[in-house]
Amino acid sequence: MTESAERVGEVIEAGTTQFVAECYELYQPPPLGSLVQVGDAGEELLGVVYYATTASLEPGRRPIARGKDEVSEEAVYQASPQLEKLFRSEFSALVVGHAEGRKLLQYLPARPARIHSFVYRCPPDSVRDFSTSFDFLSLLLSTALPVSVEELVAATLRQMSAAHEDNRGFLVAAGKELATLLSGEYGRLRAILERIVPPE
Repeated sequence: MTESAERVGEVIEAGTTQFVAECYELYQPPPLGSLVQVGDAGEELLGVVYYATTASLEPGRRPIARGKDEVSEEAVYQASPQLEKLFRSEFSALVVGHAEGRKLLQYLPARPARIHSFVYRCPPDSVRDFSTSFDFLSLLLSTALPVSVEELVAATLRQMSAAHEDNRGFLVAAGKELATLLSGEYGRLRAILERIVPPE
């Protein structure tokens, strides 16, 4: 999978259910809901990006306002080029599956990602292969996260739909699966559906 995938960062913290990666480029984390992969060919972990942040490299030290006399945000960085070296962007991903050889499995792997493993944004063909099944949705729906799970599920499905020729057909199929998984939770189901199926 990694040959045609874009490398976006490196694992700096890892657990069984999620990992944190530092971006190589400031302000360039993968979009919310993106499918990313970690690890060597045939042993990849697959995760969904659920959170991103940019902060100072020094814990507890906050940036100060610098743009009062500048005409644009870009001018702030041009006037103080050292700023790009004082911050870092990170993103967190929830593990939703893994590969064993050529087989994609939508449940947690036996071991977490290794620190310093490269993180790649999955190309459309990999996203399409992974999203032929909706088993990963139960992992997303049952996890406590610092963001709205409904927003994450909707963002993930929108991202994945872009890899399918029949975008709307994919989203309708996902909606049917969600209706089964959330059969007793109409409020949650409605919140997701309103965000994945645009009004006609």
